[in-house]
Amino acid sequence: MRIVDVWGQMPTTRMAEASWLASLSRWTGQSPKDYTPGPERTLAAMDDAGVEIMLASAWYGPGGPLVSNEEVAAQIAAAPDRLKGLASADLTRPMEAVRDIRKWVGEEGFVGVRVVPWLWNLPPNDRRYYPIYAACVELDVPFCTQIGHTGPLLSSEVGRPIPYLEDVLLEFPELKVVGGHLGFPWIPEIISLAHKFPNFYVDTSAYAAHRFPADFIEFMKGPGSGRVMFGTNWPMLSPAQCLEGIERLGLTEKQHQTFLGDTARKVFRLQS
Repeated sequence: MRIVDVWGQMPTTRMAEASWLASLSRWTGQSPKDYTPGPERTLAAMDDAGVEIMLASAWYGPGGPLVSNEEVAAQIAAAPDRLKGLASADLTRPMEAVRDIRKWVGEEGFVGVRVVPWLWNLPPNDRRYYPIYAACVELDVPFCTQIGHTGPLLSSEVGRPIPYLEDVLLEFPELKVVGGHLGFPWIPEIISLAHKFPNFYVDTSAYAAHRFPADFIEFMKGPGSGRVMFGTNWPMLSPAQCLEGIERLGLTEKQHQTFLGDTARKVFRLQS
């Protein structure tokens, strides 16, 4: 199958040494040096699991870029057919953020935008996101974000889907939103939003297939087919780890292909 991983990143040393990564290190058994794989090791991990394309994201927070858009551009230049960029931006500089998104998406070919709310401690209905949403609609690219609890030792409140993300979906009906990391422990809210809003999608990053909640699996096999995409959160989890147990989900061949690649190709308009 032509697999697309919609949530990856190649952290810089300054990101890998962030204090909030300590809890992830406990969970994964990795050290900070493991979090800076670079393109060569990333491509090897993709090959090992049959992943054709990975979306590599920039990370911007209150202290500045942890992985800048320029650094992502340099990373994907190593294999532009297999690595695609997601831009990010500084929420406190709205016009600079809009100009950056127009440059990296409109001119440089990045396929979407990602902002992680827990890094800012700002829910997605905060006014500081709104210029970014408008830019995404203007450029017809998805806005990607994190939903559910946080692995890092920071507040999970901003990851609650209702009311925060629901407000955004109500106010920007043209905006495609991709919620990453499944949304646990608010799975019923995630399913509710997916039923209500045709422009809302979910990715399974940060979860191996054998850890998907039962109600989420039933959603994938029913009305959620075509609304759920595969993701890893590389390098915290590898593609091979995230595919573990996928055969036990009980998906049809068509549902497998929709989940693992077809939906991502449609939403992110991937040509390969």
